[in-house]
Amino acid sequence: MADWSGYMTLILQGALVTAQLTVMGAALALVMAFVAGLGRLSRFAALRALAVVYIEFFRGTSIFVQLFWVYFVLPFAGITLDPLAAGVMALGLNVGAYGAEVVRGAVLSVPRDQYEACIAVNLTRMQRMRHVILPQALPLMLPTFGNNAIELLKATAVVSLISLTDMTFQAQVVRAQTGSTLIPFAMILGLYFLMSLAISGGMRWLERRVTRGLDGVR
Repeated sequence: MADWSGYMTLILQGALVTAQLTVMGAALALVMAFVAGLGRLSRFAALRALAVVYIEFFRGTSIFVQLFWVYFVLPFAGITLDPLAAGVMALGLNVGAYGAEVVRGAVLSVPRDQYEACIAVNLTRMQRMRHVILPQALPLMLPTFGNNAIELLKATAVVSLISLTDMTFQAQVVRAQTGSTLIPFAMILGLYFLMSLAISGGMRWLERRVTRGLDGVR
C-alpha cells in the first residue's frame, strides 16, 4: 500500500505540471487570439496577411510536429527552451490560432449601428473597440474560449513526448514500474475530468459576471 501511495504522489505531482501548462498555455493563447483576431480586422494589409499566415499555419499543422519543432529544431537556430517553456509555447500558439477566429467572429457580430454610433460621437478606432465593441463581443467569445481551454488541457498530454513530467508521463512511469495499466490511467482519466469540470465551472461563472455587467440580469 505504501508503494502505491508513492506512485499516486508521482501522478499528483504530474497533475501540478499539467495545471501549470494549462494556465500558462491558456494565457499565451488568449494573448495570441486577440492579437491575431484583431490583426485580421486591421486596416493594414500587412497585418492582415501576418495574422492569416499565423492562423492557417497553426490550425493546419499537427500539434505533435509543432511541439517537436519548438523543442528539437529551434535550438539549431540558437533558441533553446526547457520542456515546460516549449510545451507552453507550442500549446499556446496552437490554441491561440483557433481563438483568433473566435475573436474575429465575435467582433464582426456586433451590430453595425454600434459602429455608426461610435463614429457619430467622434470616438477613435481604439476607443470604440475598447469601450463599445469588445465589451459586447466578449460574452460571445467566452463559451468557445472555455471549449478551447479544455482542448488545451487535453492536449497537454503531448508534452510527455519531450519528457516533461506531466500526468501522462507519470502514469507511464507508474505502469512501467508496477505492470498495472488500469490504476494509473484510471486515476489520470479522473483528474483530467475534474480539471475540465473546474474550467467549465469557471467559465460559466465568468459568463454570468460579464452578462450581468451588460444587461443587469442577476
